[in-house]
Amino acid sequence: MDAISKLMRPASVAVVGASADTAKTSGRPVAYLRKHGFKGDIYPVNPRYDSIDGLRCYPDVASVPRAPDVGIVLLGAERAHLAVRELASRGTSAAIVLASGYAETGDEGAKRQARLLEAAGSMRLLGPNTIGLVNLTDRITLSASGALETDTFAVGGIGVVSQSGGILGALLSRAAARGIGLSKLVSTSNEADLDMADFVDYLVDDDSTSVIALYLEGLRHPERFRRATLRAAAAGKPVVVFKIGRSESGARSAVSHTGALAGSDRMYDALFNQVGVIRAQTFSDLLDVPQALATRRRLGGRRVAILTSTGGAGTLVADSLGMASFETPPPDEATAAKLRALQTGDHAVLDRNPIDVTLAGLQPALLRGAIATLLDSPCYDAVAVIVGSSGLAMPDLMAGAIGDSLPGSDKPVMAFVSPHAPQITRLLNEQGVPAFQSPESVTSALAAMKQHAAFRQRGASSAKQNAEAAVEVNDIPSGSLNEAQAKALFARFGVTGVREQVVTNAAEAERAARELGGKVVLKLLSNTITHKSDVGGVAVGLSAESIGARLNRMRDDVETVTGLPANAFLVQEMVAGGTELILGLHRDPLGTALLLGMGGVAAELFKDTTMRLLSADAPLSRDDALEMTRELKTWPLLKGYRGRPRADVDALANAIVAFARMATQLGERIVEAEINPIFVLPAGQGVRAADGVAVLA
Repeated sequence: MDAISKLMRPASVAVVGASADTAKTSGRPVAYLRKHGFKGDIYPVNPRYDSIDGLRCYPDVASVPRAPDVGIVLLGAERAHLAVRELASRGTSAAIVLASGYAETGDEGAKRQARLLEAAGSMRLLGPNTIGLVNLTDRITLSASGALETDTFAVGGIGVVSQSGGILGALLSRAAARGIGLSKLVSTSNEADLDMADFVDYLVDDDSTSVIALYLEGLRHPERFRRATLRAAAAGKPVVVFKIGRSESGARSAVSHTGALAGSDRMYDALFNQVGVIRAQTFSDLLDVPQALATRRRLGGRRVAILTSTGGAGTLVADSLGMASFETPPPDEATAAKLRALQTGDHAVLDRNPIDVTLAGLQPALLRGAIATLLDSPCYDAVAVIVGSSGLAMPDLMAGAIGDSLPGSDKPVMAFVSPHAPQITRLLNEQGVPAFQSPESVTSALAAMKQHAAFRQRGASSAKQNAEAAVEVNDIPSGSLNEAQAKALFARFGVTGVREQVVTNAAEAERAARELGGKVVLKLLSNTITHKSDVGGVAVGLSAESIGARLNRMRDDVETVTGLPANAFLVQEMVAGGTELILGLHRDPLGTALLLGMGGVAAELFKDTTMRLLSADAPLSRDDALEMTRELKTWPLLKGYRGRPRADVDALANAIVAFARMATQLGERIVEAEINPIFVLPAGQGVRAADGVAVLA
């Protein structure tokens, strides 16, 4: 058994700094271990006590009869490392350090954290600044969380990893109140050693866990997280993440809490999308969405039947679903006939959706028959049942009727409990029916099921490209390349540039314009001035007759604005009839991302972009590139909007893959690279890089 497995399922636990006063944090771990039925050996360690809660108390770790599998360290930050060293010397597999005052507090705290890690040696460390872990499956509570005051918890298939100890307690107590079954909960906090990816890896192999829920502040090791979540995807275990830090103030708070990397929120979105992680949009989604996914039911489409006994609540759900592009079609005639056959009167409205049985009274038999009919109907992919105020009179019968309808179909069935009725919500969840307290939660759950199914269908985006020989780049200079040098670099990897010539004076410009033919573009060529148009360094639509005078004026304008000499220029062919896009790299603490978006001078204004994180072990595939193009709001322009010729999307995909290959091969050497614009010409005519920026370390 490895160290993490022993940490999650220890046979013996030493509690260093244990107190006999259960009102204190240091008094809780022993009390909770005993309260919740831990079957192993418990060794309280504190020289001030002879016994705690009937257990012999030892003066130090050296006095414990045998090496404990796990040590819970309850000492302050000034002394915790001493206990950690003692545990490591006894051969303990892992220690949990609850004390704060480490890297989250600044430089001095970081030094204390390094000392703690050094003291641990080869022993694994959870924390510091953690509340510990709870293994509900095996009734093991290695935690001081006050949420463990609750007497009983629902045990189920949702594993939780949180970088916040307080949030772990919040999820544990909320799940208990709502009847949502959890398997394991871990607070990783400062992650001096063990981090979120380690526990995702563990939960992937844990038979009692079917869904993994994460509360994430930031990633210290993005590649490890990426590999772990891809393992989860391959194992068919959905990962749901609530990532805080979407606002600037939230990001600052997250970083200051545990010292995690910030990273831009869009980069996290890109990472989650690539590895199949489902992002919870609200904190309540972090339980609601996993609860729905834990049913392992399959959502085959977007058509939802809404069965309601309260018209207003049904409309709320229908409206929320419609905003998320779900459909609520009326039943076909065969389904409507079966529904009508269930009623004795003629009061219910069964030929439209929401299917309203308000006046008929939502009796269990009617409810059971209606759900079965809707699940059997080819019109619907899921059923949402509204439990109205009439359900308050007989909560067990209502919950039982819905639960009885589950066998015989793998379509999702979920409930929106319209009145405030926690007991009904809990009963439904305990019977395997995801029950929610808001109509938006129904939508979030179904959207997550759809997202998970789509990712499973397309695979884990790990398709490998055919191996290609490395491109020779040793002769490329370091520093900021000028436009001609940048486009020459891009061309080596297969991104075609426009026809152009480098010139230094008016006469050379006139000659180049004649050779290129037609109207041309004149640009400043500089290794230091990147945004040429901002300083008057770009002129379009010039002829051979006008370009000489325009060059002289451009030289004067640029030197006046910048104070820098303008010694070289580019004369380029003018590209017409293409769609302008931007293709570039975005650096972030999470890694390097490839960015594709609307290009040209308005690129930063419209911000129509999509991103993919690049990884050497999973090169960007052509399918990935095509998917990126379809994610743009301006995608209709590429496929022929309102009579426009269809763009050469195949050539664009090839250029995206080539640019990504360049970024991967150059690695840390490429600091910045961008093509803006890259012209996508009509189908069959390819693409042209009309401008380029590259900075090499």
